[in-house]
Amino acid sequence: MDKRDYYEVLGVSKTATVDEIKRAYRKLARQNHPDVNKNDPNAAEKFKELTEAYQVLSDPDKRARYDQFGHQATSGNGGMGGFSGAENPFGDFSGFGDIFDMFFGGRTARGPQRGEDLEYELVIDFEDAAFGVEEEIQVPRTETCDNCGGTGAKPGTETRRCTACNGSGEQQNVVNTPFGRMVNRRPCPVCHGRGVIIEQLCRECAGQGRKRVRRAIHIKVPPGVDNGTRLRMPGAGETSPSGGQPGDLHIVIRVRPHEVFERDGTNVYVDVPLTFVQAALGDEIEVPTLDGKVKLRIPEGTQNGTSFRLRGKGIPKLGSQTQRGDEHVRVHVITPTGLSERGKELLRELGRELGESPSEQTRTFVDRMKSFLGNS
Repeated sequence: MDKRDYYEVLGVSKTATVDEIKRAYRKLARQNHPDVNKNDPNAAEKFKELTEAYQVLSDPDKRARYDQFGHQATSGNGGMGGFSGAENPFGDFSGFGDIFDMFFGGRTARGPQRGEDLEYELVIDFEDAAFGVEEEIQVPRTETCDNCGGTGAKPGTETRRCTACNGSGEQQNVVNTPFGRMVNRRPCPVCHGRGVIIEQLCRECAGQGRKRVRRAIHIKVPPGVDNGTRLRMPGAGETSPSGGQPGDLHIVIRVRPHEVFERDGTNVYVDVPLTFVQAALGDEIEVPTLDGKVKLRIPEGTQNGTSFRLRGKGIPKLGSQTQRGDEHVRVHVITPTGLSERGKELLRELGRELGESPSEQTRTFVDRMKSFLGNS
């Protein structure tokens, strides 16, 4: 069967960069590796084809000859298409460590590992989100056992080296494949990766060397946080089981709704009721703000839904010492109800004074609607 075009095999264009070729190979190799895709009988051939294409296209000289002469430039064991001698990518996987790390979980990561990150949801009040707050929280996490110092052994007792793994804490499984010898490492099942055998277990941690505790952590929430804001506390996460750096603690902020204020970014909104008389004649009213009550002048003839802006009375901008949003006061004119006959008569008199009457207003509205519907 004729060989497929190498660019087609990797799914890249002929102008692809070396990085694009490498990314494409990594993705396809992960999908088609024989040890990963065991249900596909053709996985080995596909993987071999991918690797052959990558070997050629990732090398500038080989790629140039391939672009000029095609597969003829790659034929023969002594040519650039052969996988013999020093160029054999399968003997000890030289040059392919990053690919096989993906399949077997990182064979070179043998030093102390970083602890896992933790996430904590902190619920705070609206005002605390605006101006900041300090809180003490209880975070459950795993820490080194203070009784045994992390050894897992009862204090004062000794441990002995595990003979199953010779103290390394891991065992190797060598598998011969059509592509060469593959080495898979796993924690020793006898000593569970410790490298030593514990004769008497620590009572505090049951031989684990680590135990679950609730640690009090002081949190300083800055002004201006909002729902979903994430705060990171470096080193406050899980401790490392192998002596590495601890993970981080991520605080996710949740803000309780306020009974009066609504928030949009750094701006706040508040609805204030006005009587018919206040809206018509104007008035000076008190309105709530995050800083306390302030006076607001309502001009004569204010309409329902009018919004007034109070500059600098909103939410502080996160990370800024001076910038702050505005407060928007939306007025709602309350229509009087339960009027006495005297009140009704006064309103009728006001209507006559303004040159209005209910019947004229109704006719005018009906005429406008008819005109609109007739033109649509």
